[in-house]
Amino acid sequence: MILPEIAKLGHVALVTPDLEKSLWFFKELIGLEETETVNGTVYLRAWGDFEHHTLSLTAGDRAYVDHIAWRTKRREDVAEFAKLLEEAGTEVEWVEAGVEAGQGKAIRFHLPSQHRFEIYYDMEKTLADPARRSVLKNQTYKAWARGVSPRRIDHVNVMTSMDVKIITDFLHEKLGFKMREYIKAPDNSYLAGWMSVTPLVHDIAVSGDPHSPTTHQIHHISYWLDNAQDLIRAADILKEHGLTFKGPGKHGISQAMYVYVCDPGSGLRVELFTNGYLIFEPDWEPIEWTLDEMDVGFTFWGDQTDTIPENNPTIDASGGITEPKIKI
Repeated sequence: MILPEIAKLGHVALVTPDLEKSLWFFKELIGLEETETVNGTVYLRAWGDFEHHTLSLTAGDRAYVDHIAWRTKRREDVAEFAKLLEEAGTEVEWVEAGVEAGQGKAIRFHLPSQHRFEIYYDMEKTLADPARRSVLKNQTYKAWARGVSPRRIDHVNVMTSMDVKIITDFLHEKLGFKMREYIKAPDNSYLAGWMSVTPLVHDIAVSGDPHSPTTHQIHHISYWLDNAQDLIRAADILKEHGLTFKGPGKHGISQAMYVYVCDPGSGLRVELFTNGYLIFEPDWEPIEWTLDEMDVGFTFWGDQTDTIPENNPTIDASGGITEPKIKI
């Protein structure tokens, strides 16, 4: 039996209480391109993203992530994941083709933490209009049209107040993610885990924080820049427009460079991300970090990150549920 597989991170669906500010931030400052607007939802992607969208923005009365979406390797994997999840006691909702613009039939479900995921295969690879199209056949849009101009979506980092290992075990056992690096507490519990289905160090990170307002927050989404010079340019652009940000710095875990900035419309934090390393070894052994190593793990050098709650704004990522039932 061939088990279903996830190929990559697809997109994040964001609901924002100030759509105008969020559009200004993501289009003009970050520099994402608008694919189209359908029924009030604006679909965006970076200049090197091939799928119809990697981010969607919808107006709402409060900020939350409706879902985090993953593309499978095969069309039949969607139904196979639905079957495996239901057999494991997870409630699965089918989403018909076209409900989300550009996307085929999909499933949605909640992790044990109540973070809401979507799994799909069919997605339009919409061509850019001629005025914005790159002359390169292997690139969707002209690069550097405006703003920071990242190449592609990179990863998501979810946050929880519950035991991180419950979530990372679910991601591994039910969805096939591999642990790449993790932080272990003195009591042997997990404080964070970096996991992937691609050669990236992480397609998803799970961060634990007892101060997290719920079990189902999102810490940040990330877009990829090609090099360190692009990151320095991004910091200049953000500063010119009066936004406060964290970085530049370099993580020890992942070895990547970063700048963190929040969307003023929704409060969603965005990490602009570059460098790092890739994993090609089939027998990779997860790297263990401890709390007393976090001065190197979180920030190898540069503007220090921290775990102080007021410095780490998060928003709900449950799809808007108000009274979640935790399923363990």
